[in-house]
Amino acid sequence: MASRASKITFIASIAFAAVTVWGVHYMQDQERESMYQGVLKDEARVAAKRRQREQLLLESQQKREIYEGVQPVSNTAP
Repeated sequence: MASRASKITFIASIAFAAVTVWGVHYMQDQERESMYQGVLKDEARVAAKRRQREQLLLESQQKREIYEGVQPVSNTAP
């Protein structure tokens, strides 16, 4: 009888250890994927900001051309 109880305890402890190891690896994979999604979101945010700044630069250059056409600008420094 003691032999059967010890076998059950041994098998249960092995199963518990295996499930624990699997669970830790699963959580690490989920965390890694979550972190990678954060990187992708950051890259998209930076790209959108870059496009917005480029658009503002183009608008500013167009306005400058219009204003210089209306009123000449000299580049003399004091």
